[in-house]
Formats: sequence, structure tokens, C-alpha cells
Amino acid sequence: MSAPAGESGHGAGGAGHGHGHGVSANADRKLLSGALALIVGFMIAEVIVGFAAGSLALVTDAAHMLTDAIAIALALLAIRLAAKPPRGGFTYGFKRVEILSAQANGITLLLLAVYFVYEAVSRMINPPEVKGALVLITGVVGIAVNVLATWLISKANRSSLNVEGAFQHILNDLFAFIATAIAGLVVLLTGFARADAIAALVVAALMLKAGISLVRESGRIFLEAAPTAIDPQALGVELCGVPGVVEVHDLHVWEITSGEPAASAHVLVAEGLDCHQIRIQIEQVLADRHHLTHSTLQVDHATADTRAAHCSDSHGAVHRADAATTAGAAPAADPASPAH
Repeated sequence: MSAPAGESGHGAGGAGHGHGHGVSANADRKLLSGALALIVGFMIAEVIVGFAAGSLALVTDAAHMLTDAIAIALALLAIRLAAKPPRGGFTYGFKRVEILSAQANGITLLLLAVYFVYEAVSRMINPPEVKGALVLITGVVGIAVNVLATWLISKANRSSLNVEGAFQHILNDLFAFIATAIAGLVVLLTGFARADAIAALVVAALMLKAGISLVRESGRIFLEAAPTAIDPQALGVELCGVPGVVEVHDLHVWEITSGEPAASAHVLVAEGLDCHQIRIQIEQVLADRHHLTHSTLQVDHATADTRAAHCSDSHGAVHRADAATTAGAAPAADPASPAH
């Protein structure tokens, strides 16, 4: 007899599976809160010094630090919301709030980068007076602050795209302060005021790089794309190699949130075989080889009625086992037949 529709399991290694990555959510909150306090305190001082020194690089850094503070605050909020249990229509809970946070961070970085490129080009054309000593001192202090903040966030769970977004903000700010300190030194020693605008362009380039990465990765999760480490086509072929499997279709692999992949599929097995045992074998393959411990598998025997009932509307590629190598398998369908 066939397995009930929608029968699911969590494969070998799935029992007792948790979503922690070695760092608890409570520890993440403490680390992020410490970084947030450092960033906000220094940001206020930098805004004051930036205007006093007439430095676009410092003002750019301060604006970047504002996005850092917002990014960390959103990360903290997302961690709290993601911990809430599923309820009502939100069957996954609020796990994807973390991805919304990461995407907001990325978009903010991109918008600010465009603005600072414009400002930097304007200052390259008409460079204002810049007080190099103030820029240099502030840049050096900023490096120290960001090294500490980067270290704090690096100890948090960076497999979370949400935390990684905050980390990228802080890391880019560290590089930005290095560029700013160099610019301040150049202005102090040579009087070359355009060095400040050049530093601002470097900061903007770093912001663009980080922003594009965050938007791309969060977009993949929202579009239900497979994790980059998993090729669904190759996975379908691999599952058809499990003894007794005749066909695999409606195979979907996605991420609920960063670090939480899931899979579902309709599997047809040869008549006369134990489809429940084969399901367990498939779950072991998914868990052991691909870390897919959350799988929902519909397993049926490969009869003509089954194919007609379940395979009329294709949702992706159809993977069929070689009838000559599949133990006890029914003959594969005619390749000229419809996809399902």
C-alpha cells in the first residue's frame, strides 16, 4: 500500500534537531547590544567632529554608522520576533523577519552609496577646506571602536543572514575608517583636500559591494531559491539512485530562513516494495549528505493510476530511475509522454 499523501519525516539525524548554530539567541542579543552601544556613542561624536573639520569622509562614516546602528537594532528586533512560536496564519512563525531585516540593510547601503558617490564627485570638482588633523584623529579612534564592535558581532551566529547583515555593516565601516584615517594623514601632510573625497568614494564602493550581496542573498530566500550549495537537478538524480525508487518529481528545495533549508517531493517506488522503508532511506540521504533535516515526502507505488492522479501538472523536472538498474522497479515511462 502506498504511504499517505503528505507523509513527512526528519530523516536520520533529524531527531532532536535544533536550529542553533553554537551560539544562543540570548548570547547574540548581548553581543549585538554591546556593539550597538559602541556604535551609537561614537557616531554622535563623529557627526560633531565631521562638521567641525569640514570632512565629507567623516560625515559619510557617521552616516554609515547610523545605518550600522539601524542594522543592529533591526537584527535585535528580528531575533526577538523570530523566537516567537508559529500562530494563526504564520505557520513558520516570524523567522523571515530576519530576512526582511537583511534586505532592508542591503537596500539602505545601496541608497547611501549612490548619494555619497554624488557628494564625493562634487567635492572632487570643488574641494572644500578640510582639517586633516581632526580627520586623522577621528579616523584612528573610529578604527579602534569598529575593531571592538566587529569582534563582538563576529562571535554571534553569522550563519544568520540577519546577523551577517549587521556584521557586514560594521566590517565595511572598519575599512571606511581606515580609508578616512589615511585621507586625514594625506591632507595633514600635503594639503591635498581631494583625499577626503577619494576616501568617501572608497567607502561608497564598499557599501555597494556589501549592499548588493545582502540584497541578492535575501532575494534568493524570498524567491524560494534552493540554497547555493544544493543543485536540485543533481539531487533529483541522486534520489532516483535509492534502490526501489522509480521516479521523483515535484522536488522543491528552499530556505525557510538563512541556515534552515527544507525540501519536499513526490516519490514513486516500485510495486511490492516497502515504501515506508524507502522513505526513511531518502530522508537519510537528504539529512546526511545535504543537511536537509526538514523534508516532506509523499511516497506512492508507481501504478498507472498513481501517475495519472498525481502527475498531470508538472512542477519542475521529472527524474526517473533506469529500469535496468533499479531493483524491482517498474519500467520507466516513455520519454515522449507528458512530463508528469
